[in-house]
Amino acid sequence: MSKKKVLIICYYWPPAGGPGVQRWLKFVKYLPDFGIEPIVYCPKNPNYPIIDRSLVDEIPKGITILKHPIKEPYGLALLFSKKSAKTISSGVIPKAKKQSLIEKLMLYVRGNFFIPDARKHWIKPSVCFLKNYIDDHAIDTIITTGPPHSLHLIGLQLKEKSKINWIADFRDPWTTIGYHKALKLTKSSEAKHKGLETQVLSSADQIVVTSNHTKREFLTKTQQPISVITNGYDTHSIRIEGKDEKFTLSHIGSLLPDRNPKVLWEVFSELVQENNAFSEAFQLNLIGVVSDDVLESMYDSGLKNFVNFVGYVSHDEAIKFQMKSQLLLLIEINSEDTKAIIPGKLFEYLISETPILAIGPKDSEIEGIITSTNTGTYFNYEEKQELKTQVMCYFNDYKANRLKVNAIGLQSYSRKALTKNLSELIKRM
Repeated sequence: MSKKKVLIICYYWPPAGGPGVQRWLKFVKYLPDFGIEPIVYCPKNPNYPIIDRSLVDEIPKGITILKHPIKEPYGLALLFSKKSAKTISSGVIPKAKKQSLIEKLMLYVRGNFFIPDARKHWIKPSVCFLKNYIDDHAIDTIITTGPPHSLHLIGLQLKEKSKINWIADFRDPWTTIGYHKALKLTKSSEAKHKGLETQVLSSADQIVVTSNHTKREFLTKTQQPISVITNGYDTHSIRIEGKDEKFTLSHIGSLLPDRNPKVLWEVFSELVQENNAFSEAFQLNLIGVVSDDVLESMYDSGLKNFVNFVGYVSHDEAIKFQMKSQLLLLIEINSEDTKAIIPGKLFEYLISETPILAIGPKDSEIEGIITSTNTGTYFNYEEKQELKTQVMCYFNDYKANRLKVNAIGLQSYSRKALTKNLSELIKRM
């Protein structure tokens, strides 16, 4: 019996680095195990802010990958300011008070002239290209994944032109995500975003989201079926010789200006001053993009000599840092909007056999996952003393050589189990 074909329309694909590429790279890996043949459509010449060529080796053999040229505005942006263009394209938006005139202009142009995003000019050529491919290859199901949400508009137009089933996958929300508010939108631009969001949510046959918070938000905007399929972890063969000798706390991923828990830096600063043993053993590893604002806050707290700023590393190297560290930091912005955000790295943290120390908004879905899997502790930004006490508990366990994790219930977050859930949605269509 022939496998059901599904066309997956995505922007982030190897050699793109960062969290955006992982979700669909793993779904594509496991879909054939459930009787589904994935066909990937992605840009031929994209401007990826982060490159990780090691991920190319993870692309399954024999998968059909269609590529089509894309025109992006970053070449024009580079003419104004190379540094600002690269910074903003990587997701680091400076705080409003620190934005230069060029940065303010770039954000205004990005928000009001490129709706829904800077990949809008890929919509029309993609629809023309894919309409013919769908007809010629008997494709009956397409999946679009965003952000960038312009890819959902490709799905919207293909749905209008062809008799196909359409699944719209939202890795993040659209108009309620934090950076949306930083785009200096006019009232008409904001209305246009919301109008497009409503069209997509009302036209897709099936909507997939990564958190229950996003599902609850979208249920107020559409009557179409919505399923939660979180991100997850995959098996790997990476081994380490042992844990770090120092009391290393590592944060893997980006630390943007708003993801700056000054209360945590204060806790570390006080412990360094109050406890000589802690001061001698403590090291803070930062792996990924870190904004100048965050580094400045750390240094102002007296932590400069304890910070090991590594920068971006390959996915395999990031896993090694997770496994070797004594503690893993997970930091989310203290905002109502971020309760729905579950960073992809959380699921890799879960299987690292390293305790997680997380800080974020009250009632976040992150808290529920960490608590239910017994993989760490979670604190609100107001819980400074509780946070400080817990760090010392971890430190004492580290000194006694008993700092470890006894995780439970992780199997439901495996990439293969999650792909099975996706395959069942596809087969029902």
